Amino acid sequence: MSESNSATIRKAYSDFAQGNIPSVFAVFDAGITWHVPGHGPLSGEYTGHDQIGAFFQHTMELSAGAFSIDVHNVLADNDLVVALVTVHAQRNGLSASFPEIHVWRMKNGKAIDFREYQGDEQREDLFWS
Repeated sequence: MSESNSATIRKAYSDFAQGNIPSVFAVFDAGITWHVPGHGPLSGEYTGHDQIGAFFQHTMELSAGAFSIDVHNVLADNDLVVALVTVHAQRNGLSASFPEIHVWRMKNGKAIDFREYQGDEQREDLFWS
């Protein structure tokens, strides 16, 4: 199951990079919870496809579409998947890259929970504000 969950999350990142958001949402359980730390405009807890879709849209609006994620490694153990990533974005003429850890909980092949851990939460808050 770990290998399957790892492949599912890798594919979701790939689909996101290609702009195939319907395929990304096909991996998400209808009641998925999405946690973003900090105190910036993207921080908060989102539940379900509609709220997460609005979060994705807000991210793209703030970055004028200049947002991407490099996936360095995906580790899985049963229903827990951890992705080591670097987020790249542009905002107000500035470019930034942020190391992050993404932790996914899976159930029956679907993502039911996402938690983002930022390398420098204050720097990310400042960038997005």
